[in-house]
Amino acid sequence: MQHNRDGEQKSFNQFGLFSFLLLFFTFQLFAGSFENFKKIQNKTFHEYKDQKDNEFSKYLKEQWQEYQAYITPSLYKKAKPKVIAPLREKKTLHIGPIVKIPLLDQNEPSIKPKPVIKASKKDIVFDFFGTELGFTLDKTIMNAKFYPANQSGVANFFSILASSNYTILLDEIRSYKKALQLNDWALYLLINKLSQQIYHDRNEANIYVWFLFNKLSYNVKLALNESKNTYLLFYSKSRVYSTPRYAFHGQYYYILSNFNKKEIQKIYTYTHAYPDAKKSFDFALKKLPLFAEDIASKQVSFKEHAQKYEITFQYNKEIISFMKTYPQVDYAIYFNVPIESLIYKKILKEIKNYIDGKKMSDALNFVLHFVQKAFVYKRDQEQFGKEKVMFAEETLIYNASDCEDRAVLFAYLVKHIFGIRVVGVKYSDHISTALYIPMQGDSVFINRRKYVLADPTYINANIGQEIPKYRDIQPETFIYVDSL
Repeated sequence: MQHNRDGEQKSFNQFGLFSFLLLFFTFQLFAGSFENFKKIQNKTFHEYKDQKDNEFSKYLKEQWQEYQAYITPSLYKKAKPKVIAPLREKKTLHIGPIVKIPLLDQNEPSIKPKPVIKASKKDIVFDFFGTELGFTLDKTIMNAKFYPANQSGVANFFSILASSNYTILLDEIRSYKKALQLNDWALYLLINKLSQQIYHDRNEANIYVWFLFNKLSYNVKLALNESKNTYLLFYSKSRVYSTPRYAFHGQYYYILSNFNKKEIQKIYTYTHAYPDAKKSFDFALKKLPLFAEDIASKQVSFKEHAQKYEITFQYNKEIISFMKTYPQVDYAIYFNVPIESLIYKKILKEIKNYIDGKKMSDALNFVLHFVQKAFVYKRDQEQFGKEKVMFAEETLIYNASDCEDRAVLFAYLVKHIFGIRVVGVKYSDHISTALYIPMQGDSVFINRRKYVLADPTYINANIGQEIPKYRDIQPETFIYVDSL
């Protein structure tokens, strides 16, 4: 028995010794692993590609502040008229010089040659408005996880991205931006799609978008809400309507992913911008993107004094798809966006056939009546379920439009066909246009100059005839159109 007890005791002692040794080596291994982990972390910290990331990484770990959103108002204070009663057709006065419209250079191609993109042998390849794009990735960024789902998780994610080899990718993005003539909104769509191809988690994709935009010198903040979801705040000098907006040091930041949404988000974020990231997000679209061609045909027509006029043209569906994505921004942006030369050349040629040799008043009224009558009047809420200002090209493509869409189209045609100075005239629930021409009729004064009203929504109205409701109302504002 004693032997047995001694044997049990001996066995216990051996087991205890074995356990001790196991724990000792395990501890040593763990300690080594922990030391390695610290070394990797320290190495990562010291191997940031950009030295300013060291300080910014520390800053991200400081206490974030709470901010409340202000929802920017809608473009209109009142609902637009549901119906605008037309006038009776009436002959126009034949005044002004004889019109002879010069055609554009017919030797110039209607569609600019698209850049040749070589996307093969890249790590990520996807379609962007009909164009296949490829990107080179540092695989280490796949180790980045938004964990824990809080401020520390953001800082950890940033550290991995900042220590990765991201310079090749940034060069590719800049190259595509230039080659495809991408404005800032198109760049946003591109980087957003790229990030979603890499990270299937929305929060992780947002962090990567934020990182890339900061590296491209755009002033973009990352924020968290109470549910630990991430949001991107873009600094912009343009107003984005019906969209959450936040103020930092007198600058306004917008959650672009939430445009046309009314929820007020209480968020937590940092105050200072990423070092040297000062660029404002610009919605201007001075040149249309050079997307791949997906050509379709469209015919518009209208009747004038029992005679039918038809205009047929072709357009690129990829451009229309891009324009559909636009948020509500300042009217001046829409009034100054070009129409593809593929469309404009054809329209110009057909309008020329109808107005050459006529007096200027007849020619201007013809173009005005074309915009009034070739499209059905329908408010945005009825057509899209929300406010949507259309670019001039979209107005030509859609069968229905409302007042601001027609004003944008008419202003473009008058400016480019006749070289006449034109402004948008904004009321609380309506937009018209006014022309700087020596004609009589309803008018407004802008900088002491008389501009004659021309309303593209008031069917059968001639130059100088405004809807009676607005004749004695002072416009809220004027929208200036760049001169040629």
